[in-house]
Amino acid sequence: MSDREQMSTSFGRAAATYEAGRPEYPAAAVEWMLAPVSTRAPLRVADVGAGTGKLTRALLAVEAEVVAVDPDPAMLDQLRAGLPDVRTVEGQAERMPLPDASVDAVVLGQAWHWVDPDAGSREIGRVLAPGGVLGLVWNIRDEHVPWVARLTEIMHGSNAEQLIADGGPRVAEPFETLERREWTWTRRMSPHAVLDMVRSRSYVITAEPEERARIEREVADHLARHPSPEADGSIDMPYVTHAFRAVLRG
Repeated sequence: MSDREQMSTSFGRAAATYEAGRPEYPAAAVEWMLAPVSTRAPLRVADVGAGTGKLTRALLAVEAEVVAVDPDPAMLDQLRAGLPDVRTVEGQAERMPLPDASVDAVVLGQAWHWVDPDAGSREIGRVLAPGGVLGLVWNIRDEHVPWVARLTEIMHGSNAEQLIADGGPRVAEPFETLERREWTWTRRMSPHAVLDMVRSRSYVITAEPEERARIEREVADHLARHPSPEADGSIDMPYVTHAFRAVLRG
């Protein structure tokens, strides 16, 4: 198994930490991705690479009927613990155990960078109903802020961050062009929550113990040098949410 494959399947080893450390998705971004099919009732959505349910919760908030798809049973266990009424199935974007034309939208949060875009696009086109939408979304820390850029240097960049920096995702037939929108926002985080976010990253999960210890130590030192106006040391982490959508014509 390649290093990239090991990283892509590592998250279940830190499922609870992932749930604690990763941010939710802005409602405006989710609503924008689903806008082409928002009048359908019921609105059937497959959340692929659902993980612990971060994006699933935002989909439920717009009253979608959600099936959560993930290759890692440990991540789905964590999702079911918080969202016991959501249907879950093991699978991935390239191979989904869903019928043809069975959903109105397929969305992936923090996940498309692990997907083969050709095989994933074909399979998503199969399970989407005519006129259905593919939505891709990432929460990326705003590294235009110097202390945030330094945080990334310490904990190592990610495949997702590299994909966005290189211009964004690629899709293939039966999809054509991707529309794109961005939202900037901040997330109030305690130092412990920042460390949970760091520990939930694939590079850190798969690192040798000495490397993980170095990263955690340097992150803690970096946060201690970053002044906080709050008594508990919490900080406002700046994020940019990058959302993309493509409509299946037909």
